[in-house]
Amino acid sequence: MNKKLNYGRTFLIGLAFMSISSFWQVYDNIIPLIMKNTFGLGETITGVIMALDNVLALFLLPIFGSLSDKVDTKLGKRTPFIVAGTVLAVTFMLILPFADKAVNLPLFVGALFGVLVSMGLYRSPAVALMPDLTPNHLRSKANAVINLLGAVGGVYSLIMIKVLVGKGDRPSYVPLFMSIAIFMVVSIIVLVSTIREKKLAIQLAAEEAAEKAVTEKVVNKSSEEPTKTVLAPEVKRSMIFMLISIFFWFTAYNAVTTAFSRYTTVVWKLEGGGFADCLMVATVAAICSYIPIGFLASRIGRKKTIMGGVVLMAACYLAATFVTTYHPIINVAFALIGVAWASINVNSYPMIVAMSKGADIGKFTGTYYTFSMAAQIMTPILSGILLENVAYTTLFPYAFGFSVLAFLAMTQVRHGDVKPAKKESILENFDVED
Repeated sequence: MNKKLNYGRTFLIGLAFMSISSFWQVYDNIIPLIMKNTFGLGETITGVIMALDNVLALFLLPIFGSLSDKVDTKLGKRTPFIVAGTVLAVTFMLILPFADKAVNLPLFVGALFGVLVSMGLYRSPAVALMPDLTPNHLRSKANAVINLLGAVGGVYSLIMIKVLVGKGDRPSYVPLFMSIAIFMVVSIIVLVSTIREKKLAIQLAAEEAAEKAVTEKVVNKSSEEPTKTVLAPEVKRSMIFMLISIFFWFTAYNAVTTAFSRYTTVVWKLEGGGFADCLMVATVAAICSYIPIGFLASRIGRKKTIMGGVVLMAACYLAATFVTTYHPIINVAFALIGVAWASINVNSYPMIVAMSKGADIGKFTGTYYTFSMAAQIMTPILSGILLENVAYTTLFPYAFGFSVLAFLAMTQVRHGDVKPAKKESILENFDVED
């Protein structure tokens, strides 16, 4: 079996995730602006609509992920879903800016629903393509490549927002959506043209079967898989507080990312795509910090690294509360937020895995995503109610409050805090769960 990762192939496989990430960046930042400035929707209803993607994801991702497991076509299992989903998503997406120009709310909502369903159609198959075509022992490095490409997709969209979105309450978003559509289509054309999924899957299956046959000859019969056990009460308590903390920090972070584009226009008086600077700084800072964070966690442990990240994030939110006009120094705070979020993101899921060892890791992985997604469903609505009925200036105090709650919950976590082993390569520091 291959001992080294085929980086070129992995890069091409990651194009699907890159295209997906480019869309979500636009969805989080531009759709709320359209709903507010064009259709005059209140913050509460906007929050409900912004939570819709996570609600649909709860149902669509398992369904289409399972369906893609079962199909068998000339293109493979995942590729048909990726192609069909991209075509549908781009088609519906291109309707959005024209519905905005025509001030046609039913058309806009219908097209938006179509986009979200289309994205749900191929999101799971796109993610599953990497493990399908990568040997098990190389998936950590491969996932790092995928995450880097996802970040590239997000940064591309932020650059396009900065360059193509004009000033004023109602700029034309046609150029922006066209640039994202072209980016998505080209990415998938390159993917399909270069990655022969079915051929590669058959080749990998043959290699793994051969490896398994060799392994079975030398493995002692006594090395059977251990029986799954129930979590000890004290470990279960730590697990509960860890999940509560996860819920709270996603509640804080997602509120800011969802409402930020509107907040900057109302409070900081930024126009067009000016808000994109802060988000680009945060994204790039997070990418640059993955490696030093990996070294830090290996020295002080994951729990302390997470708690340091939560404190840093809370401090930045608190400082932002007192900022009434935009100043370039704000980018420093957002760089620190990016570092803080990376500190949390890199270490949280591995702590869940560490606590659930010997029990059902798959079960607790699902629970992890349930808590994080539940927060992302609730927080756009709850924060939207405050923005609409109290003031826009409640956004950062809201994020600060939930960050404090995340820190307090984290202090009660007594298990799963292990110092991660040194990575085999620098690239593996980017292997994080999103």
